[in-house]
Amino acid sequence: MTSGTTGTFRGLDAEPFTGRTPSGAGDLSVETHGIAPVPADRRYGTPARLFTVWFAPQVNMTGVFTGTLAITLGLGFWLGLIAMIIGTVLGGLVVGYLSTWGPRTGTAQLPASRLAFGPGVALPAALQWLSSIAWDALVGLFGGEALSVLLGIPFWAAVLIVLAVQGAVGFFGYELIHRLQAVLTVVLLVTFVVFAVKLVAGHDVVTAATVAGPDLAGAFVLEVTIALSLSISWASYAADFSRYLPAQSSRPKVFGYTFGGVVLAYVFVQAIGIAAAGVIGDQTAAGVRDVMGGGVIGALALLIIALASIGSGVMNDYSGSLALQTMGVRVRRPYSAALVTAVAFALILWLHGGDTATRFQNVLLLVSYWIPAFVAIVVIDWRLRTRGRTTVAVDVTTEPTGRRDALAALVVFVVSYAAAIPFMNTTLLQGPIAVAWHGADIAYFVNFAVAAVLYGGYRLATSPGRFALPRKREVPPAR
Repeated sequence: MTSGTTGTFRGLDAEPFTGRTPSGAGDLSVETHGIAPVPADRRYGTPARLFTVWFAPQVNMTGVFTGTLAITLGLGFWLGLIAMIIGTVLGGLVVGYLSTWGPRTGTAQLPASRLAFGPGVALPAALQWLSSIAWDALVGLFGGEALSVLLGIPFWAAVLIVLAVQGAVGFFGYELIHRLQAVLTVVLLVTFVVFAVKLVAGHDVVTAATVAGPDLAGAFVLEVTIALSLSISWASYAADFSRYLPAQSSRPKVFGYTFGGVVLAYVFVQAIGIAAAGVIGDQTAAGVRDVMGGGVIGALALLIIALASIGSGVMNDYSGSLALQTMGVRVRRPYSAALVTAVAFALILWLHGGDTATRFQNVLLLVSYWIPAFVAIVVIDWRLRTRGRTTVAVDVTTEPTGRRDALAALVVFVVSYAAAIPFMNTTLLQGPIAVAWHGADIAYFVNFAVAAVLYGGYRLATSPGRFALPRKREVPPAR
């Protein structure tokens, strides 16, 4: 290791960061392998399987409930739909791009971010771990509610059942998650299409905006941010589910299948939420059962809502386990996945115990405010490292990280978050600029822009040659 650099991947070749990897598609034994890069001879699969692993987790009542917020804000159907699409696409572009790093490094997203942050990656890893718990709660809330209504049991007991099942799947790991999402993609798509058809047939879904002028503009921007917060929240997970793909996997296909899975699913379910806001309200599970007509069909819908929350929750458990190891906690991946599930239980009970809509929106926004700055920093560092390289694979174990660069990344990360606070709009934290702009929340965009300018400027000033276009190789004249 050269002077002035940090050994960011030192020690990752030992337990508990290594372990058993799946031998191929269909190997459903427990994956004990942690954040160490997956060896080239253990890679398998094709980019196409990324579509279902990213589609199924979004088709759940969390997305539907997020869609209802557009109506709660007063946007009406069409403006709410447009704002939701804009935010979803912006976040999907980020997730799709970061997913292409998995095959090139064999490494999950947070561990790969050591390249930019060095030891300072512990801070975004800690935030990611907490975010995983929060997302477990957001999706587990609706799964528990559905199972409670279906079985007629207390809410807390239903939540325990949902979390126990998803914890078991997260314990087994990568391959079982991929297989589960492939099955759920078909089941959930059919169920939610039926729900959408019944909704359109029996209710007036196209509602007009109930706010105007500056209030309408503020609500529109806030809805864009809410939708963005949902899709970009996967950015810190992106490479986790592509890291077993061979290094030579087509980058356009990896991007396309990931982007398509995220965006198509979110647009589908959030559009249902916008249309169903007047029907389901806060009583999400009961509202869906009523729209489906009750009886056996209604009961089946409740069961599938519970399954949907499990499909999304396992992604949080899995990535949360990798984040915990990235923090330096030496716990085997399966056990750390179970820990994320257990801690989420208390947060679910809190979300269910009061004004669900307000608490849901607060958690939804707060858990992801840090991600845009994180994205800006790691992307700038990655582009500088890989610019002009002819090799596809990037061996993260040999990549140096300058101590000053790592410190700069951490400082910029913190400063960018602080700079975005005046633009935040939640009931827990309402910035003065957001108030002046009639509730418009542009904190995500400020967070990203500040980080890109500060960190990009620092790297430009300290290593300007890295930004230069690679010189063309001169060909000697023919004799």
